[in-house]
Amino acid sequence: MNSYAILFLLCNGAALLLSPRRWAPLPLLAGACYMTLGQGFDLGPFSFTVIRVLVGIGLIRCWIRGEKLSGGFNSMDKVLLVWGVWAIASSMFHKEPGAALIFRFGLVYNVWGIYFLLRIFCQDVEDVIRLSCATALLLVPVALEMVLEHATGRNLFSALGGVPEAPMVREGRIRAQGPFAHAILAGTVGATALPLMIGIWRWRPCLAKVGAAACVVMALACSSSGPILSGLAGLFALWCWKWRDNMRALRWAAVGLYVLLDLVMKAPAYYVIARIDVVGGSTGWHRARLIESALEHLGEWWFAGTDYTRHWMATGVSWSPEHSDITNYYIQMGVWGGLPLMILFIVALWLAFKAVGLAVRSLEGQSPRMAFFVWSLGACLFAHAATAISVSYFDQSFVFLYSALAGAGSVATAIAVQMPAVTEPPEDLESASAVKSQLRSV
Repeated sequence: MNSYAILFLLCNGAALLLSPRRWAPLPLLAGACYMTLGQGFDLGPFSFTVIRVLVGIGLIRCWIRGEKLSGGFNSMDKVLLVWGVWAIASSMFHKEPGAALIFRFGLVYNVWGIYFLLRIFCQDVEDVIRLSCATALLLVPVALEMVLEHATGRNLFSALGGVPEAPMVREGRIRAQGPFAHAILAGTVGATALPLMIGIWRWRPCLAKVGAAACVVMALACSSSGPILSGLAGLFALWCWKWRDNMRALRWAAVGLYVLLDLVMKAPAYYVIARIDVVGGSTGWHRARLIESALEHLGEWWFAGTDYTRHWMATGVSWSPEHSDITNYYIQMGVWGGLPLMILFIVALWLAFKAVGLAVRSLEGQSPRMAFFVWSLGACLFAHAATAISVSYFDQSFVFLYSALAGAGSVATAIAVQMPAVTEPPEDLESASAVKSQLRSV
């Protein structure tokens, strides 16, 4: 760890310990935006990146101040707790249980640390809005650095290690990546945050415009189709706001469209992603073939994951002779811990979407603009859920995925606790007390 990283860690650690609860998420997001995985230290068999150290400081803060989850554990919290338990327990079924256990401890520490800290720090919708505003500010320097990468062909974050000095070039296009481990992940962070920028527009229009511009710049500067499609997915979800009362019909229409594609296409319907290429040089076929290979070899990994996937694809990865490039977060979950781990993660996403829908329904009559912000949070989650089909979050970008999940959990719990009971339910809607009970279940 160099002197800059030590100074950064000291300042952010102090801010995390001393700042008011509403600003406590800021040092965690700053660590994800301005530090690479190249900065950290080893303690025995465990590696502590800057993010992991900040998570540890955050846990110490909560212990000292007695800060806890507002409203207690909800269903999403419990699902992620079970997810972590199975991630650790499944290590005993792998070829080298000791090494697998160490990796799983790090994985669960990352996810539980970010998710539960942000659940504690963000206790109502206003806190989640504040978190989105902080994201807008923090992404601006990252976007500017990525523009500079295009202009100079040099990544300034390379001084911290963990990222190359010269960015990758594909078909003549520089793929800027900033502090992230891959250009696609850098673009994904910007693209998935775009709906949140639109969500805060009515509160902070200038900040929202600057943040939205930073998100678009990051998505374009990485020179990859995936983040652009992620951004479009988020914008599509935002567009569905006008059809929010017909979401059940839209979901069934999506299922019908997939079935129709499966009937008319020679290949499985998911091979449609192989035909999408926005900027050129797309590897959509690889992602479709990976899904097919995972299904073909289901018997190898369904229970507790697998230690060998090299035979799934024609190409491997430079960092391991045992594995293919698992560019799918859902399948990556399966490789780590089998179908149980994958399904638990999907259930957590489903509960988050359910929480958003119920929260929007309960807020519409009280504060339409707050209801729209909660919808934008759901659009952010939808962008992440779509992105996970073609991206595995293997660097600090996971912070943004689990912060969105935490935001949904906090919104659901806050509204469930604060909603007043209604004795006379409206004729055409479920009563507020019914919605409240559903939110508590989420």
